Amino acid sequence: MRLKAKQTGYVANKIGIDLANASFVTMPKGKEAVVEACKAVIDENLENEKRLDAKVEEMIEENYDEIEIQHVKERELFFMIKKRLAPEYGVIMNYDDRYNEVSHTILDELYENYLLEYEVNDNQVRNVIFKAFKAFADAYDKMDDTVYEKIKKMKKEYIPGSVEYELIYDRLYEEELKKRGML
Repeated sequence: MRLKAKQTGYVANKIGIDLANASFVTMPKGKEAVVEACKAVIDENLENEKRLDAKVEEMIEENYDEIEIQHVKERELFFMIKKRLAPEYGVIMNYDDRYNEVSHTILDELYENYLLEYEVNDNQVRNVIFKAFKAFADAYDKMDDTVYEKIKKMKKEYIPGSVEYELIYDRLYEEELKKRGML
């Protein structure tokens, strides 16, 4: 889903903010309840993809000797297997289609649990959710590059993957989210 597990809360918050700002939506139980429900749906979708990735890794590992003999690029093979198994795991590989599907699921969840009320067409509300996904996805790469550059320009050198690096990255990433009105 092009999202990392840490980012689901950010996307859910962006959806909550955008829905709260939509003039045709009310949140009887408040924005926090909406954000929580959105995060649960997104986390579940991401978990399905993790299970799929684990299965693909397992298949590649089991057949590694055959793969090595045929000189197949492991990354390409991973994607081909993932694409073939995706429907079994309920994972949609095309990002826009996936965001659309998750938007449907979120809207259903919010409506069924009385977290959202509206008197407009479902598609108008679903579009707010979808656009929040797209806005986050489109901004993610820019924010990631910006944060990476800031860390790179710091006097102290941080090693990517270290705890210290991750803490700095998370702090700067949240600052970028705030600048863009996503947090």
